[in-house]
Amino acid sequence: MARSLAQRNTITMTSPWVSLVRNPSPLSSLYSTIPPLRAVRLRSIHLNWRGPAVTLRIDLPTFPDKAPADWLARGHDAVQLHLQFLAVNDISIKGWLPPVQADIAISLVERHRILVGIEGTGIRSSFSSSDSVIIGHISAFTTSVDGFDGGDRSFLRPLDSRRFDSLPDVYEGTYYERI
Repeated sequence: MARSLAQRNTITMTSPWVSLVRNPSPLSSLYSTIPPLRAVRLRSIHLNWRGPAVTLRIDLPTFPDKAPADWLARGHDAVQLHLQFLAVNDISIKGWLPPVQADIAISLVERHRILVGIEGTGIRSSFSSSDSVIIGHISAFTTSVDGFDGGDRSFLRPLDSRRFDSLPDVYEGTYYERI
């Protein structure tokens, strides 16, 4: 009989979360030290049956020390990105009224599998996935007094910059489903 995630012997990662990222160079180009996934603002959770996959849209806790000049010139003060997890199993979400501030913890549970835990104000979530994380749609924006992330936005990737100048609508599959 297969053991549940709670029953498995987990080993907490000692290396930074970015060591699991397949494409870390965009983050490395922005940060001298990539911030931990503590006190991130979790904006959305996208579930995709193809894969199956979970994509988290988060604001990192600190603005990059190597931000592009045009981001600074436009007065941006926050960075947002998508974290995509593939081959997802055992998903659980309790509570959800976005946006929320949360900590994202990643633990190795077995060879090539991780357990992702999300805990914050009004949310508790967990799922297992492959140990390969993909980042995408990195953008900068100016936080509003109400905490929302609409308005003017600058994207790191040229393709995103050509397609969008603000956060796309939730039905924009090429933005929310593909990294």
